[in-house]
Formats: sequence, structure tokens, C-alpha cells
Amino acid sequence: MNLIIETERLLLRPFEISDAESLFEMDKNPNTHHYLSKKPVENIDEVYAYIEMVQKQYTENGIGRFSTILKETGELIGWSGIKFVNDHVENGNTNFYDYGYRLNEKFWNKGYASEATKAWFEYGFNVMKIKEMNAYTHAENGASNHILEKNGMQLKEVYIAEDDINWKWWQMINPTI
Repeated sequence: MNLIIETERLLLRPFEISDAESLFEMDKNPNTHHYLSKKPVENIDEVYAYIEMVQKQYTENGIGRFSTILKETGELIGWSGIKFVNDHVENGNTNFYDYGYRLNEKFWNKGYASEATKAWFEYGFNVMKIKEMNAYTHAENGASNHILEKNGMQLKEVYIAEDDINWKWWQMINPTI
């Protein structure tokens, strides 16, 4: 996949094997996983497997999570992007487009997640012509919930997942249709 999306400060590009060290640094941090599984990555081989899985999604689904790069320094600050979820059921749903992101803690609260989210929504709705975008967040993750709402997503419901944690289900219908 050779798609690159550019924003004012970011480059969003497909994962490369060379991204593994930066992704490992991010995902081994327990703070990064506070509103996720609370199971930080322990071995870089887990990151290599994740990169390979996402690269397979590019081929099978034409989209997936992308490395999020700070243009000014060339530094990988995390990932963001649209994923076609067809490998599990979430809140009773499968075969849906999901937006998500994860940033290295040292890049939190700088507006990068909002900037990437805006770019991905524009791409998903205007280029991919997605009819409906979904996202799900830990109910207590105020920052992520705020970013989704600020970028036009509507809270549809709060549900309890298999982990017995409250999650929020977000949705946005393509405004250009």
C-alpha cells in the first residue's frame, strides 16, 4: 500500500518493519495501556507480529492502521487510522469501519490525535466513501472521548464488554451522502 496522508504537522503512512522499535517503546509503557487491556507489550516480537497483521489487512481490506509521523522530526509518534473490523464482534457488531489511534505518551496533549482524526475522517468519508464510521473507547478515557465528539462522532451507547468494563460506542454517518 503506497497511500500517504499529509496534515499540517503529520505524515500518515503504512506500517513498515522499521517502525517496530518506536511502536515497541510506545506499547511497553503501562500508561499507554491504562484504558486498554492493561497488558503492555513485553517483547518486540509482538510488535513485529502486529505489523505483519496490519500489512495483511492493507491487502485484504484496502485499509488499516497507519504509522503517524511528526513531519518536523521524522519521528514516529504512534499510529492512527481506519480498520475494517471483520475478525471479531464488538458490541454485537462485525464487518464495520472503525477509527482508532494510539500515541506515545510523550506526544499526548499536543493536538496530534485531533489532527490525525480529522484527516482520517476526511479520507474515509470523501475518498473511501464510507457510509458509517464507528469507534469504541473506554468509558473513562476522557481525552479520547472528547476527540471523537469534537470531530463529529455521536455517542450511541455505553456497553459492557467481555472484560466487564464500560465502553462507549461512537458513530458518525458520512456527512457527504
